[in-house]
Amino acid sequence: MSYPASGPITLAVNLADSELVRALKAGEVKSDLVTLDYAGPKTANQGFKPMVREGKFDGGELAIVTFLQALEFGKPLCLIPATMVGRFQHYLLVYNSDKRPPMTPKDLEGKRVGIRAWTQTTAMWLRAHLQHDYGVDLSKITWVCWDDPHPAEYKDPDFVVRAPAGSKTLDQMLLDGDLDAAIPGYDVIKLPQIKTIVPDVKGAGRAFWDKYHAVTVNHIFTIKRELAKQRPDAVRELYRMLSASKAAAPAPADGIDPLPFGMEALRKPLELAIQYSLEQKLITRKFAVEELFDEATLALG
Repeated sequence: MSYPASGPITLAVNLADSELVRALKAGEVKSDLVTLDYAGPKTANQGFKPMVREGKFDGGELAIVTFLQALEFGKPLCLIPATMVGRFQHYLLVYNSDKRPPMTPKDLEGKRVGIRAWTQTTAMWLRAHLQHDYGVDLSKITWVCWDDPHPAEYKDPDFVVRAPAGSKTLDQMLLDGDLDAAIPGYDVIKLPQIKTIVPDVKGAGRAFWDKYHAVTVNHIFTIKRELAKQRPDAVRELYRMLSASKAAAPAPADGIDPLPFGMEALRKPLELAIQYSLEQKLITRKFAVEELFDEATLALG
């Protein structure tokens, strides 16, 4: 793809509504150089497949596991060091106390755990917590999945079980007791019987921060490599716009920034994402963090 060599440029992006981009989407952050066309679906993850399979957008938020797999399969993408979604994940591992007795992480061995997809970034982080923080043998859990990987080239490992076509949803299977536990993804069912397996989720998140001084990041802004090569000026301006919009958002109350910006702020989360993705057979080689960026985006922040 060829971009205009200079002057104003319009970029089609996949970017969900959030506090981070509120000022940007509201027009409070302006640019004479870069105009953003919010061409993605309302739910950002619905744009991940067309982004990596069809090159549909010039840029936008992309889950880090999806990005690492896309990079391994030669997709011409690179990161801008700007986190769009980041959080501590422990609250998303839940069970139904009406159907099961109280559970600890170690109790999940020998059980059936529902996840949207084996390649889901939230599931990757939570499996890593189970393995490294709680001594859980991940191979002793039956992982029940629904969705295909975003990159068409990736095939789920043999030990991953697919829910039968036309079966109940993950949420319904959890409510009916067909699953022992689940990682719903973004929204946990708000019913009193749905309880977290990690009892003190805030404490667990703080312990992770104290150990690594890092947040487990989910979505990072990703662009086509051609854009970074042909229009580094536009990429720098895009980063400025994202940074300005973040600055207009409320500061975190606990002092921990869940949305790190800048290469060095993202280095540790990316190192961990690469390590855990390799351990879980989501990728087959260990990337250097620098490989995830272009020369133009490495210098940002």
